[in-house]
Amino acid sequence: MITAVVYSESGGTYKTTMTANIAVALERMGQNTLVLDLDPQEGNLTSLFDVGERRGDPDADNLVKHILDMPDGDFHDLIETTAEGVDIIPSHDMLSDFTSNLEQKISYETGMQNMSREEYPRYELLYELLWNKQELHDEYDAVLIDPNARAEDLLYNAIFALRTLVAPVKPAGKGNLSLEGLEELVGNMESQLDIEIGLSCVVPSGVGQTNAHRQYQQQFEDTEAFATPVTIGNRESLMDAMWEARGSAFKVIEERWKTFEKDGKMVSEPGQRRVRDREIETLQKLYELAWFIATDTFDADVDPVLELEIQDHKKKIISLREANTTEVTTA
Repeated sequence: MITAVVYSESGGTYKTTMTANIAVALERMGQNTLVLDLDPQEGNLTSLFDVGERRGDPDADNLVKHILDMPDGDFHDLIETTAEGVDIIPSHDMLSDFTSNLEQKISYETGMQNMSREEYPRYELLYELLWNKQELHDEYDAVLIDPNARAEDLLYNAIFALRTLVAPVKPAGKGNLSLEGLEELVGNMESQLDIEIGLSCVVPSGVGQTNAHRQYQQQFEDTEAFATPVTIGNRESLMDAMWEARGSAFKVIEERWKTFEKDGKMVSEPGQRRVRDREIETLQKLYELAWFIATDTFDADVDPVLELEIQDHKKKIISLREANTTEVTTA
C-alpha cells in the first residue's frame, strides 16, 4: 500500500498543491486514493478541492473527534469525493485545538488507568484509527496526508501513521532545508517517535533558471542520501490556477483555466489558457513523481501512461516507460 506524508518545514514549497497533484496522478494510475487534510489554516487542501462545507461548524463530526475516540457519527461519513475522483477527509477548525483536546484526554485516561503520562501512546492514535479500527488498507490503494507544518502532536501522529515522507524543498532563500538539515529532521523524528521513517524522495520545487537555483538543484541531484526523481520548475501561474479551477494541475490544463482581466475585473474561466509545452512537461514530471513513489518506494503496479483530454485539442498520450508523447484525435 502507498502511504506518504508530504511535508516541508518551510513555506512556499507547493506542499499542498503537490499533495493534490500526487493524489490525482495516483488516482489516474488506477489507485483508489484517500487524502487526509490535517492543515487547519485557510488555503489548504480542503479549499483547493472545494469540499468541507462544515469545516467551521463546532458541532460537526470531524477527524479530530474520531482520533480522540469521541466520534459523533460514522467514520466513512467524513469522507468526500472530489470532482477528480480522489477521496478526502476535509480539514476542520477543531484541528487547531488538537493538542489541548489531546491533553484533556491524556489527563482523564491516565488518571482512570493509573498510568504515567509518559506511557500514554499520544502519537499512535491516528495509526490506531486508520489501520486497526477502520482497516483502510482493505479499501484504499493509497493514503496521503497534507499535514500542519508545526512539529507538534498532529504532525507526529501523521508521520507515525504513514511512516514515509515526500519532501518538497525550495531552491533558495531563508529557512530552506539543506541536505544536512533534511537528514537531521528525519533523524529527530525517528528518535521522537521511536520508529523508522522512510524518505521516499526530495522534490526541488519552484526552480528557476538562475545560477543559484541550478546549483541548488544540482546539489540535491548529486547526493546519494536520498532520491530526487524530478525537479519542478517555477510554474507559479499553473499552481495558482489550481485554486481557481478547484483541482489539480491536470484539471487546469485539460479545462484550460486562466485568470485574466475582463471588463475591468480579474476573472478566472476555463477554455482560456494556452497549452504550453513547458506546462505539459510539468504535468509529465508530476506524473513521474507519483509513479516513482508508487513503484520505486512501494513496489506497486500502476499505469505508466498519462492521457490528457485537453479542451479543443487532440488527446495527448505520454508513456513513462517509452518516455515519449503522442497526439491522437479524440473520438
